[in-house]
Amino acid sequence: MVEELKTVGHSTPRIDGLQRVTGRATYSADVQLPNMLYARVLRSPHPHARILGIDVARALAAPGVKAILTHENCRLVWSSGDRVNKRYLFNNPVRFVGDAVAALAATNRHLAEEALKLIQVEYETLDFVLDAEEALQPGAVEIHPGGNLSPIISFRSTEPGKREPSTYVRGDLEKGFAASDFVFEDRYVSKHVNNAQMEPRVALAHWEGDKLTVWTPTQGIANCHRDIARDLNLALEKVRVVCQYMGGGFGNKNQCQDTDLMAAQLAKETGRPVKLELSRKEDFVCVHGRWPTSQNYKVGVLKDGTLQAIQMRGYSGMGPYRKSGGGISGVEYFRCPNVKTEIYPAYTNMAVSANFRGPPYPQGVFGIASILDHIAHELKIDPVDFYLKNVTRKFRDSIPYTSSGLLECIRQGAKLFEWKKRWHPAGSQQGPIKTGIGLAAGGFGASVGRSSAVLRLDSEGRLWLHVGVTDIGTGAKTTMALIAAEAMGIDMDKVRVISGDTDRTPYSVGESGSRTTSYTGYAIVEAAKDLKQQLAASGPPQGDEVLIAEATPSPRLEGKVRYSFAVHFVEVEVDTELGGVRVLKYLAVHDSGRIINPLTATSQVQGGVIQGLGMALHEELLYDENTGIPLNPGYYGARVMTHVDVPNVEVHFVETEDAYGPFGAKAVGEPPIVPVVGAVANAVFNAIGKRIKELPITRDKIIGAVS
Repeated sequence: MVEELKTVGHSTPRIDGLQRVTGRATYSADVQLPNMLYARVLRSPHPHARILGIDVARALAAPGVKAILTHENCRLVWSSGDRVNKRYLFNNPVRFVGDAVAALAATNRHLAEEALKLIQVEYETLDFVLDAEEALQPGAVEIHPGGNLSPIISFRSTEPGKREPSTYVRGDLEKGFAASDFVFEDRYVSKHVNNAQMEPRVALAHWEGDKLTVWTPTQGIANCHRDIARDLNLALEKVRVVCQYMGGGFGNKNQCQDTDLMAAQLAKETGRPVKLELSRKEDFVCVHGRWPTSQNYKVGVLKDGTLQAIQMRGYSGMGPYRKSGGGISGVEYFRCPNVKTEIYPAYTNMAVSANFRGPPYPQGVFGIASILDHIAHELKIDPVDFYLKNVTRKFRDSIPYTSSGLLECIRQGAKLFEWKKRWHPAGSQQGPIKTGIGLAAGGFGASVGRSSAVLRLDSEGRLWLHVGVTDIGTGAKTTMALIAAEAMGIDMDKVRVISGDTDRTPYSVGESGSRTTSYTGYAIVEAAKDLKQQLAASGPPQGDEVLIAEATPSPRLEGKVRYSFAVHFVEVEVDTELGGVRVLKYLAVHDSGRIINPLTATSQVQGGVIQGLGMALHEELLYDENTGIPLNPGYYGARVMTHVDVPNVEVHFVETEDAYGPFGAKAVGEPPIVPVVGAVANAVFNAIGKRIKELPITRDKIIGAVS
C-alpha cells in the first residue's frame, strides 16, 4: 500500500461536472459566430477510382453557396493524415469509400447538403483490395507506388522507410523449439472497429486578419496547433486552437484533422467563419478505427508449461493511408528466452486505421492470450498457475520495471473472483446453457516526458493553474487540480484550472497514450516547488500582487521501463442453441501506481471494459466484398454496446510504489481495454470447449463451433 495523502487518492467529483450535466458546458459544436457558414463534404462512392473531371458550376450557382474546394483548386497537404505518403485534403485517385472529393460552404446546413448533390464527378474505377494479406500477394493492385507493404516508421528501425516487416528478435527460435516438449500453432483474426465516441466531429474556423482560430474537439490542443500551423504555413503565434469541453475521442481525435484544415481553408476563401460538421456515418467511415489483423503463432513449451519459444507473424490492415503504427502487441507480457515477431502493415481500400484506445494491444492480447490458454488447457494446467509461472518480470526479459504489481494483480484477482471455486474443465458442463471463466493479462507503457505548467497565486490565496490539457472523459482537469492542491498543501476549492486554449496555456503532451497525469501532472509538481520557494523567500502576495511559477521538466527513465499492468477475470453464460453470450461477472484488477482520483479511475476502467466487450462480442465494420462499400457504419449497425447491455464491472486497484510521475501515479486510461477481448474469448472457450478464433464472437460463430 502507498502512503495516504491529504488530497490525492480521495474520490473527488469532476470540477466541471455540473456544467456538463446541466448543458452549460460549451463544446466545439455549441460555438456560434456571427455571419457563420456551414460546410459539408462530398465523398467518393468508390473504394478506388481516378477522378477524370469535376464540374462544380451548378453547385456554385446554387442558393447560399459561397465557396467550393476540390483537388483542382486546393492542393493542401494534411501532414498528420499519413506518416509515409503525401496525403492531400482532396486526393486523386480516391482510395476508399468516403475519401473526400470536395467541400463547400453555404449559408445554412440544408443548402450545403443540397448543393453537394449538384457537383458532378466523372470517375474511372480501379481495382481494389480489402484484405491485408491479399494486398501483399503478387498481382494485387498498388494503392501507392512501390507496393502495398507500408514502409517502416518505427523509431527503433535503423532503416526507416525500408519496405520490410517490423521485426523484433531475441534468443534463438530454432534452439527454443528444439528444446520444447510441445509446439503449438494457431491463427487468430481481429476486425476493424470504430472508436464510436459520442461527440460528433466538428470544426469551426475564423480568421481575424492573418490570425486563425479553430474550435475543434481535439485530444491535444498543442499538437493540433502545431499541425495546423505547419500545414497552412503559418507561424505558431498566428494560430489559436480552443477546446474547452470534449466528448471523448479514444485516439480518434489526435492531432489535426482534415476537418480543421477544410474549415480553415473555406473560411479563408469566404472571409467568414465556417463550421464543418460530420454525420455519424462519416465519423465511422471517414476518420479512422482500429486496424484489423491476422496473427499466426507458433509457441514451444516444456511439460510444466514454461515458455521456451514464441513466434508471431501478423498482418495489419491500415487502409490506404498510414496514420499510425499498425502494431500487434501482447507477447511482451510474457517471459520467454526465444522470441520473434514480424508485423506486416499493409495498405488496403478499407477505411483508414489508426489509434483506438490501447492501439496495438487488445487485438494482440486476444491472439497471445488465446493460444496460451489453449496450451494451458492441453497441458491440464490451471490458467492462473500458467500466468503466475510465465508473466513478465522484466521488460523483454532484460530491462527492469520501475515498479510492477502484475503478480499481485493475478493473486488478488484470483482470490476476489473465487477462481478456484468457479473453474472447471473446458466444455464439461451439460445442457444448452453453459458457463465459463477466463482471464487475460495486459498493460500499457507509463512513460515520462516533457510538459509544462504555470501556477499563479493571488493575494486571496487562489491558485490559478494553467495547463494545456483537454478533458476527453478522463477527468483530466480534476486530476490536475488534485495534484496542484496536494503539491501546494492547499484545499482543492482554492484551485482554478485554466485549460483548453493555446493562447492561454502552455504546452501539454496531449490526451493520448495515458501521458497526461505522468507528464503534465509532474510539471505541476515541479512548478509547485518553485512557487513554494518563492513563498518561503518573500511571503504570500499582497494586494494586486501575484506570484508566478512555471516548469517544463523533461524527465527520463535511465535503464528502466515504466508500465501499468492489468489482469481481468470474467465469467460468461453461453446459450449453445441460440449462440448468445452474456457476461455474468467481471473483475478488473489494475496496477496503475498511486491512484490520484479513485472515482474517475474506476470509471475509466469500467468504460474501457465496456469498449472491449463490444469489440469481443459485437462490433465490426462490415464491407461488401464485391463493391468495397461499408455496410453498417453507425452505432446501430455496428451494435455498439449501451448501458442496457453491459454488466456490472468490479474494479480493484493494486497500488504500487513508483519513483516516477506525480506521487507515483502511472497510466490509467489506456490499459482497461487491453485484456478484455482475450479474457472473454477464453471464457467462451471454457464454457463450450471450442475456440472461437475470429472476432467478433457472434451467434453464428458459436452455433457453427458447437454444431
